[in-house]
Amino acid sequence: MNDTPAWLISMLVHLILLTLMALITEEEESKDGPFITLSSMTAYTPTEGGDTYFMKPDDRAQFDLPLPNKANLSDPQERQVLLAAAQDARELRIEDDTPYLPDVAAVKLKVGRADGVTGGLLVRDPRLRAEVVTKEGGTTLTEAAVARGLRWLANHQNSDGSWSISGFHQAGNCNCSGDGAYGGKAPGTALALLPFLGAGQTHLTGKYQRTVSRGLKWLIENQKSDGDLRAGSDGNEGMYTHGQAAIVLCEAFAMTGDEALRVPAQKSIDFIVAAQYRDGGWRYTPGPRTNRSDTSVVGWQLMALQSARAANLTIPEETWGMADLYLDGVSYDGGSRYSYQAGGGPTNVMTAEALLCRMYLGWGDDKPALGEGITWLVENHLPSERRPNYYYWYYATQVLHHRGGAEWETWNLQMRDILCKAQETRGHLAGSWAPQGEHAGAGGRIYVTALAICTLEVYYRHLPIFRQIELAR
Repeated sequence: MNDTPAWLISMLVHLILLTLMALITEEEESKDGPFITLSSMTAYTPTEGGDTYFMKPDDRAQFDLPLPNKANLSDPQERQVLLAAAQDARELRIEDDTPYLPDVAAVKLKVGRADGVTGGLLVRDPRLRAEVVTKEGGTTLTEAAVARGLRWLANHQNSDGSWSISGFHQAGNCNCSGDGAYGGKAPGTALALLPFLGAGQTHLTGKYQRTVSRGLKWLIENQKSDGDLRAGSDGNEGMYTHGQAAIVLCEAFAMTGDEALRVPAQKSIDFIVAAQYRDGGWRYTPGPRTNRSDTSVVGWQLMALQSARAANLTIPEETWGMADLYLDGVSYDGGSRYSYQAGGGPTNVMTAEALLCRMYLGWGDDKPALGEGITWLVENHLPSERRPNYYYWYYATQVLHHRGGAEWETWNLQMRDILCKAQETRGHLAGSWAPQGEHAGAGGRIYVTALAICTLEVYYRHLPIFRQIELAR
């Protein structure tokens, strides 16, 4: 040993230590599998390509988003959880010099002047993320949940760019299967792309450019000449699928101005216009027909039309007017509550969906029925862990956010805590949400995860309709 150079001894000692550490890490991983940092020191962070790695939170990280109300940074374990969340939350932000994005000062000026109907997508700009989340009621944990959810979706994209609700794909070495009832690829693809666009991720900018590009390519390649995006999903899921896919194409076009998307987006809207029933609504299959529409399908078609309006696409005025008449036919108590179909009796789920439609159809904040309906939802149907309903939460959260005020603050505190707590933390499911509640059995994990992410993106997914956001310039 006396004749051995000091550098060689040091190298040998370090090699031995590294080998021992690797053996310990492998043993611990084999016991529990990878997991997100919600209650420990290690964060599970799959990459877009499907590989996984383990990341120890950086103690120097700064909390540039609000922390939960009861956060205790003096607790070492909780501090590590929040530091990991802060790192994840930064993943979706981008720098000001990113190509294909306009001057950020000009975007902020437009946001301060825009209304939530024609300019509602402006606030998705990832460069505004921290400020908007802070102003609108999000936290470090809500943004981390969005980032983790998008990772999970990216890792379950099929090799052809689609997603499958039944038999979904897992990148890397994992034997997993989808848990939804619907076959075909169109329903999962439409749903999965919604939260990527909601987070400002497009085929031109953001962390998931390739993911979004491949998904858009699949939708367009499988669109029929008349604009139909169902791609063979012709059952009860048919017009839901088309409406959601139309939203995707219209939003991608509105956000990027990519002319390659103009014709597919317009054709998808033309299909919705032609599919409208004689009673002013829509149902599972294209109309016109004499049988009754339902409010659930109507909501998705109207949201697609709204996305088309934001993209300056063509929509006949009579389409809007007929839809308004349909909602009159399923309304109760002066328009404050709504049913699934005429004569069926009002429900909280349909009321939330219909009130959002009414907002985009022109109801003002001074409409008494709007305020009465929102108060009824908050007083009687706040989010509950015991009764999960991701579909209801998706629509009601948008309604409350557009309105703002004390009722929004009450709703938001419940919603964000329940959703963040319910996110899966272990194994290949980490970042997703379990299929629980109404319609979860049919839509499965991709359906529930997409709606949960979109709900947590509410702070920036659409500008509020009845109030403006003033950003620092």
